[in-house]
Amino acid sequence: MSKTYHIFISHSWAYPDAYEGLIKLLNKDPNFSYSDYSVPKDNPIHNAGTSKELYNAIKAQMSKASVVIIMAGVYSTYSKWINKEIEIAQTEFSTPKPIIAVEPWASEKTSIKVKEAANKIVGWNSSSIISAIKELG
Repeated sequence: MSKTYHIFISHSWAYPDAYEGLIKLLNKDPNFSYSDYSVPKDNPIHNAGTSKELYNAIKAQMSKASVVIIMAGVYSTYSKWINKEIEIAQTEFSTPKPIIAVEPWASEKTSIKVKEAANKIVGWNSSSIISAIKELG
């Protein structure tokens, strides 16, 4: 029986294709098992009344994960919530959550903020992402 890895994928609801593409990459390996504690757009916490409620809801989801995956697309640099998710991963738990930065496929510009926060930076391919999860998770 293989280990199930608990992951939180930080993503922008404005760019669902990146999240869905990453899930497809993770699902390519039939021997890799994971639980996704990310916050999908249709989840009720998406409509949290205040920023503090959303922050706490994200923290609660992230607490279940052993590793945080962040898309390192340039939009991440300007995302208030991705920056808050980095803060949560690094400061809100007794042991900081390791961060994996995934550089988008064929991307020339990536987020310096995400890459600086990352414990590991990988390319947009199934084997490198899964390998990083196994190493850090």
